[in-house]
Amino acid sequence: MKTLSLGYSPCPNDTFIFYALVHKKIDTGDLMFKEMLLDVETLNQMAVNSELDITKVSFHAFGHLRDKYCLLHSGGALGKGCGPLIVAREDFDINNLKEKSIAVPGNLTTAFLLLKLYLAPSLLTPHSLPAFIVMPFDKIIDAVRNREVDAGLIIHESRFTYQDSGLRKVIDLGEWWEEETGLPIPLGCILAKRGLGKELIREIDSLIRKSIEYAISNRNEPESYIKMHSQELADEVIRQHINLYVNNYSIDLGDDGIHAIEELFRRAEEKGIIPKSSKPFFA
Repeated sequence: MKTLSLGYSPCPNDTFIFYALVHKKIDTGDLMFKEMLLDVETLNQMAVNSELDITKVSFHAFGHLRDKYCLLHSGGALGKGCGPLIVAREDFDINNLKEKSIAVPGNLTTAFLLLKLYLAPSLLTPHSLPAFIVMPFDKIIDAVRNREVDAGLIIHESRFTYQDSGLRKVIDLGEWWEEETGLPIPLGCILAKRGLGKELIREIDSLIRKSIEYAISNRNEPESYIKMHSQELADEVIRQHINLYVNNYSIDLGDDGIHAIEELFRRAEEKGIIPKSSKPFFA
């Protein structure tokens, strides 16, 4: 029996995806998975230190990890209409950021990468940039509401709940990306250590796909597991979250998804946000 460490977030899409795998609802052969449920930015930093065999990370983080980790075809979060939002209490000019502060959910999140790409012209004139304040994603709405920061970059369940706190949308960075490229936005992905070897990596990839397919075929079964870990317990919010972030790209990235990742990395490399790499995405 071989035990592999597996990291993913407590968000409903991840607990939905990995439910069958970690609860042995599918046949995993001689593989066992020791799961860790942590905020995605914590997982990003753990991956930088090579602490997990298989892990969910932001695509931004993957841009820094290609030497150590390879991308899996299954388990990721890509799509349209699902990008991060900038929110504020009142009208906020995203193009006039001098002396403003924006809470962001982590230096290696794809949300922060998209914000940097959007603000790329301003990056050439640092005096016009805001102060970026890093904090856990689930603290950002309160920080904006309580005037600790001028605006917040929100992800995950916050997309569905920010209006309940009296906040308004300033810009949808996913919409901006889609208008710029016509491609889905790559948000999160599943990585495996390259040192595991191609054969084992492909087996893990296949098992994650089977886990997703099981959950889709038995949608009510993972419910208690999802609620045990979710930041937001409202049934409708959980349902919206899963429907938005678990889609055909989660089962398999496909050509369209791979093209989107290539374009994201091309732009990020061009701006010096991630290092250039000759490593292939996959094992």
